[in-house]
Amino acid sequence: MRWWSVANFVSNAGTWMQLTVQNLLVLQITGSAAATGLSLSVQAAPGLLMSLAGGAAVDRFPRKLTAAVSQALLGAVAFVTAFLVAYDQLSLGVLMALAAVTGLIATVDGPACALLGNDLVRPEDVPSAIGVGSLVHNAGRLTGAGLAGLAVGVFGTAAAYAANGLSFLFVTAVIPFLRPVATAVTARPPAAAPHKADGSGSADGADGADGMTVREGLAFFARRPRLVALAGITGVSAIFGRNYGLTLAVLVTGPLAGGAGAFGTVSTVLAAGGIIGAVLGARLRKPSVRIVGLLAAAGALLQVAAGLSPSLTVLLVLVLPMAVAESVSDTAGTTVLQTDPPAHLRGRVLGVWGSVRTVWSLAGPPALGLLMELAGARGALVTGGLVIAGAIGAGYVLRDRRRVPAPVLVRTPALTDRPALGTAA
Repeated sequence: MRWWSVANFVSNAGTWMQLTVQNLLVLQITGSAAATGLSLSVQAAPGLLMSLAGGAAVDRFPRKLTAAVSQALLGAVAFVTAFLVAYDQLSLGVLMALAAVTGLIATVDGPACALLGNDLVRPEDVPSAIGVGSLVHNAGRLTGAGLAGLAVGVFGTAAAYAANGLSFLFVTAVIPFLRPVATAVTARPPAAAPHKADGSGSADGADGADGMTVREGLAFFARRPRLVALAGITGVSAIFGRNYGLTLAVLVTGPLAGGAGAFGTVSTVLAAGGIIGAVLGARLRKPSVRIVGLLAAAGALLQVAAGLSPSLTVLLVLVLPMAVAESVSDTAGTTVLQTDPPAHLRGRVLGVWGSVRTVWSLAGPPALGLLMELAGARGALVTGGLVIAGAIGAGYVLRDRRRVPAPVLVRTPALTDRPALGTAA
């Protein structure tokens, strides 16, 4: 697990280095901010269409092999991009195609690497492993964003892509030496029961001979109220909050009259809160959807307060606990998502989640941008926070009402039905 965490840190740093440089590269090629957003959408789009198939592949094939192959392919794409940039052969069309290929490979790589990390620890330690993964992700994001400027300034744009390619190869080299614990379930489940003589099949075999179909994962997700509720909580939070790179940037540089340096300070505090939240989230042994919702609602109310901040100092005071609450909520939600399904279905459930999450990532920024156009940065933060807290509260109320048992009427015999004293019944 220590080796896997180090490899993930290196890989995350390389990925964020490339993402930071990619935005600058698109701006350099086109001079258009819209094209920059389009490149990000093109990379995310395969997740909407292919995540279900990617999750099924993770359930079908050994996780170590799947993760190693996907990491190697991502490294190859990064090296090809570095070569094209170094020789000034990269056009916008080629860059978009490479971004789409990266997104397609990520539909397999994401669930494969997430579940492989869980296989390296005992089942009772999986929440801690997920918390460590969240911590590594945030630390890699900070490191990668900082190294991007250094790499471009000293070695050029191609160096960032080459460094990311090397980070993928490092992970690929580490994977063969990882040893899942004996209790981890990584093999395929037993084959589905054969069809009966009357032509009907078993429930597991209805979707295919080996029971490893995409539809099985969709059906499981749809039948699990806690997973549907988790999707609702995360979705409303992603659309009306969390996009602080947009809302807080406008708030700091606009109403609070700060500059780029002030927003950099806010971003650093947000990252620090994410790291603290990941550490705290790793201590949750049995997180639940209720905990996820309560923390998400608390973060939303802090978002409302942040939107009303009269000064940058007050904003900084509010941003830290807001980031901590949301990070713990995210870590707890990831734990529920990765541990609730049976082992042989987890890849497909993560595939369903990848498709749903892509919808949020594509819908969130435009919806939030429209809200900012109508209500400004403060109005968007306040309105978004109230919508999140209100939606979560309404969900809890409706759930509690459904759980209230119907009254049971018990018939009490009338006095005339009872036998008189001293007579036989």
